Amino acid sequence: MGILDRIRDIELELKRTQVNKATMGHICRLKSRLARLRTQLLLDEEKARKQGAGSAEGFEVPKQGDARVIMLGAPSIGKSTFVSQVTGIDSAVAAYEFTTVDCIPGELHLRGARIQLLDLPGIIEGAAQGRGRGRQVIALARSADLVLMMLDVGKDVDAQRRFIEREVELAGIRLNRRPPNVMFQLKKAGGGITFNATCPLSHLDEKLVYAILQEYRIYNADILVREDVNVDEFIDVIEGNRVYVPCIHVYNKIDLITIEELDRLARSDPYHGVVLSCALRLNMDEVLEKIWRALKIVRVYTKKRGEPPDFERPLILRSSQARVADACRKIHRSLADPTQFRYALVWGRSTKHDPQRVGLSHQLADEDVLCVVTK
Repeated sequence: MGILDRIRDIELELKRTQVNKATMGHICRLKSRLARLRTQLLLDEEKARKQGAGSAEGFEVPKQGDARVIMLGAPSIGKSTFVSQVTGIDSAVAAYEFTTVDCIPGELHLRGARIQLLDLPGIIEGAAQGRGRGRQVIALARSADLVLMMLDVGKDVDAQRRFIEREVELAGIRLNRRPPNVMFQLKKAGGGITFNATCPLSHLDEKLVYAILQEYRIYNADILVREDVNVDEFIDVIEGNRVYVPCIHVYNKIDLITIEELDRLARSDPYHGVVLSCALRLNMDEVLEKIWRALKIVRVYTKKRGEPPDFERPLILRSSQARVADACRKIHRSLADPTQFRYALVWGRSTKHDPQRVGLSHQLADEDVLCVVTK
């Protein structure tokens, strides 16, 4: 029996099993087994792709620029039109489904940053199991810094969103979520299982944790739970290969609905959603603004001593890696060496006064000016 057949059997058994206290241990074991099989499926796919047996022309796109943004959505929903409009590339556009059959890369220039924007084929039911080249499409999302999920407002947008989220979750991708605050560490030699929680747990207990770990053949580990996680989130921690990617919901074709429907849609998802009409190029600036905010890009302008700052070519950093040390490595790796670095002068929002003398650990803000002084 193949992996896909075993996955289907476990999914069927999960649907037939009633959820109550008596069956939770069995459900946890089934979910653990299912997660292991899906991980094995991903590993086999990755191995085949690297060997060339599973690779497909047009999908092997190297990561370029300062960030990568991919577009996910059903076929014939406007992804190619949007990419063509904002990047200027010639992506095929037509009124029938599956116009795009390969990955078409474009480059979006936004406020000094070079953002790689990938136009992908539409996702259909069973994409995570390989239908419609779905595995290759979804696999690219694992390397993305941001996902643009395009939805058709002429159809049920909630159903579309749930369908796409379900397909990418089967591939180990979590959209608009953060990693669970759980410490999980294997012990090398003996000691058994040590389980502690710093908060009340409503979905998990020590007995269920032991059942999950037994399925993974883990008998020696330290576990510290710092938030109220559920079974699926705890399994994600054990797997350790989940990818957490921010996502923007782009509601396209708003020119086909009424003002009242548009207002309701815009208010229903104010944090992660944005409305758009590719056909009439309506609200395009707001979509680009959402992309910029979601990527959390930090621009740092460099300055030599005694000279004005260079405002033409900023250093592009991510907010999670925007310390002075990261900026120094971006210029030249030797500048971040403590034996070479003396101090840095920073002007901008990250300082208490201008200029401020800082060290390598100082966190930079967008549009700061940096002057590095070496020994």
